[in-house]
Amino acid sequence: MSDALPQGATIGILGGGQLGRMLSVAAARLGYRCHVYDPGTNPPAGDVCAQVTSAPWEDEAALRAFAASVDVITFEFENVPTATLDLLEAARPIRPDRRALAVSQDRLTEKQFLRDLGLTTAPFAPVSDADTLEQAVAQIGTPAILKTRRMGYDGKGQARIMAAEDAPAALAAMAGADAILEGFVNFSLEVSVIAARGLDGRVAAYDPGENLHEDGILRQTTVPARLTGSQRADAVLLAGRILNALEYVGVLGVELFVTPQGLVVNEIAPRVHNSGHWTQNGCVVDQFEQHIRAITGLPLGDGGRHADVIMENLIGNDMDRVPELLGARDVALHLYGKPERREGRKMGHVNRIVAQG
Repeated sequence: MSDALPQGATIGILGGGQLGRMLSVAAARLGYRCHVYDPGTNPPAGDVCAQVTSAPWEDEAALRAFAASVDVITFEFENVPTATLDLLEAARPIRPDRRALAVSQDRLTEKQFLRDLGLTTAPFAPVSDADTLEQAVAQIGTPAILKTRRMGYDGKGQARIMAAEDAPAALAAMAGADAILEGFVNFSLEVSVIAARGLDGRVAAYDPGENLHEDGILRQTTVPARLTGSQRADAVLLAGRILNALEYVGVLGVELFVTPQGLVVNEIAPRVHNSGHWTQNGCVVDQFEQHIRAITGLPLGDGGRHADVIMENLIGNDMDRVPELLGARDVALHLYGKPERREGRKMGHVNRIVAQG
């Protein structure tokens, strides 16, 4: 505790979406203020944080003023420009640090990092043009998926290649961006582990959740996942290896495929994660509070689960169900304050308690 940020200190958050919103609420519960920096106007986090700076990532004067007003900086999404981080890091600590961002911002770098740790990933190959794509398809085979190396999320920046003749259209969909070809993985389940590492090196993990995606967007997470005891232990240990290798500080999400040959790492996210929202109503210390504890130097909380939970995202017109959900038993509603609903846009989520632990 002696090295922890004092009560009343200010946490800077890069990005003001729903994750920044929920981080701000968790920080306030622990006596901290939050200052959000976001290029957009009226971001969701602005409703609940102490201060908002709405300015471009390239605005050096705004960035310097932001850094001067905070004690530590964190982020709610990975794709913050490198030049922005260079300027901020010179003024204040960024947690998690730049290495975690560098690994996760580039899918090729991420895959190589995981492979070098001895972890299993889908087969992959870099792609920069038609010739390298042809070589990658010959090496990996089809079906496969072509992804931009940077800036993709929620199924964006991806194109499936079901047969070799699909390759030219997939490459055109990358719009000239460097890409990576990944082979399909024959899996029975998609699961994720949310884990945290503190400034003191202590690691705490939550139970793995079982994920259901539709059109590249997470639709539902169920906890506990349908895993054996050994699979559950392997998943948690695997997350710990990644955290320690990165000397990470904060919460990390690790997405995994369950296969007959073992666990395959799909990707890592160096932040609080959509598939960890169930912790808000299934644990005493949720993922958002855990992240705030880690980056401020407070002791990590217990990741133990006291209930079985189904988390469901509310996407676009799912908001029509809000009146019904408000009247439902054992359902906790979390809305993000976004004024405009759009197809594919996450508007909120619900945590449904299905059994008490």
